[in-house]
Amino acid sequence: MNLNATLFFQMIVFFVLAWFTMKFVWPPITKAIEDRRQKIADGLAAADKGKADLAQAQARISLMDAAAKSENHTRVADAEKQAAAIIDAARGEAEVEKARIVAQAHQDAAQEAQRVRDGLRNDVAALAVKGAEQILRREIDAQAHAELLNQLKAEL
Repeated sequence: MNLNATLFFQMIVFFVLAWFTMKFVWPPITKAIEDRRQKIADGLAAADKGKADLAQAQARISLMDAAAKSENHTRVADAEKQAAAIIDAARGEAEVEKARIVAQAHQDAAQEAQRVRDGLRNDVAALAVKGAEQILRREIDAQAHAELLNQLKAEL
C-alpha cells in the first residue's frame, strides 16, 4: 500500500472516530459531569444552609437558656421572699402564743399562790385554835405556855 493512502485512511478513521466520540460518547460524559457538579453545588448549598440553621438554632437556644435562667432566678427570689414571709408570720404567731401562755401561767401561778395562802391561813387558824385550846385546858403557867408556843412554831 501506499503511504499516502494509509495516512489518508487513518485521517478518515480518526475524523470518524472523533465525530462518533463527539456525537455519542462525549454528551453522556459531559451530562454526568454536569450532574455531578450540580449535586456538589446543591450539597454545598445545603451545608451552608445547615450551618446557617445551626447558628440560628444556637442563637435561639442561647436566648431560651438566658430566659430560663432569668425565670429560674426570679422564681428562687420569689420563693425566698415567700419563705421569709411565712417565717415572719410564724414568728409573729409564736410570739402571740408565747404571750398567751405566759399570761396563762401568771394567772395560774397567782391562783395557786392565792389557794396556798388560803390553805395556809386555814391551817394557821386551825393551829391557833388548837394551841389556844391546849393552853386553856392546862393551867396557866409561863413555862408551859412557852413550850406550847415552841411546839406551834415547830408545826408551822
